[in-house]
Amino acid sequence: MRFSKSEITAAMEATGMIPVFNHSDIEVAKSVVDSSYQGGVRVFEFTNRGANSLEVFKALKEYAKQYEDLILGIGTIFTPAEAEEFLEAGADFIVSPALIPNIGAFCNNKGILWIPGCGTVTEIYNAKEMGAEVVKAFPGNVLGASFVSAVKAVMPDLKIMPTGGVEPTEDNLSKWFGAGVVCVGMGSQLFKKEWIRNKDFAPLEKQIGQTLELIQSIKKKNS
Repeated sequence: MRFSKSEITAAMEATGMIPVFNHSDIEVAKSVVDSSYQGGVRVFEFTNRGANSLEVFKALKEYAKQYEDLILGIGTIFTPAEAEEFLEAGADFIVSPALIPNIGAFCNNKGILWIPGCGTVTEIYNAKEMGAEVVKAFPGNVLGASFVSAVKAVMPDLKIMPTGGVEPTEDNLSKWFGAGVVCVGMGSQLFKKEWIRNKDFAPLEKQIGQTLELIQSIKKKNS
C-alpha cells in the first residue's frame, strides 16, 4: 500500500474529518473527490453500498493518482472477501459498520488499517484487543458525544471517529471534539442531495473548506 497505518492516522488527526460517500455514477464520484480534495480533505472514504461500487472505486483510485497525498479507503465492508477485492483495487484502509473479527484478522495479517464500527464499551475493548488502532463510534447520533467522553475516561489513548449524523455546525462539532474524538466521518450532512443531483459541486467544495476550518478552530480552542 502507498500509505502506512501511522501515515493514515496522522492525516485523519491533522484534517479532523473524513467524507463518507457513495454514488453509482463514476463521473459524479470523481467530481466529489475533486471538490473534497480542493476543499482540504486528505482522507476520503468511499462506501461499498451499490451494485457497482467496486467498479466505481477502481475508477476513483486511478483518477485520484493526480492527488499524491490523498488517502482513499473503502467502507461498509462485511466480509474478508469484500476486503480482499477492494484491497486489490488499491484501498488504503478498511472500514466496517460493525465489529467483525474475521475482517480484523484479515487486515492485521495484511498490515492494513482497519476501522471497525463499535457501539458499546465491550465492543471497543474487543476491537483494541483485535488490533484496531482507530474505532468508529457508530451510529454517532445515537451514541452521542457523552458516550465518547465516558469511553475516553477509561481508555484515554484510544482514537475514536464518530460517523452517522455528525453535523457540520460549530455546536455539533464542538461537542464531538470536546469529548476527545480524533476526527469525524461525515456523509449526508455534508453532501446535500440537491447539490449531487444537480451536479453543483462549487457549494460542496465551499462547505467542506468551511467545515475543515471550523474543525481546526475548535481543535485549537481545545488544545
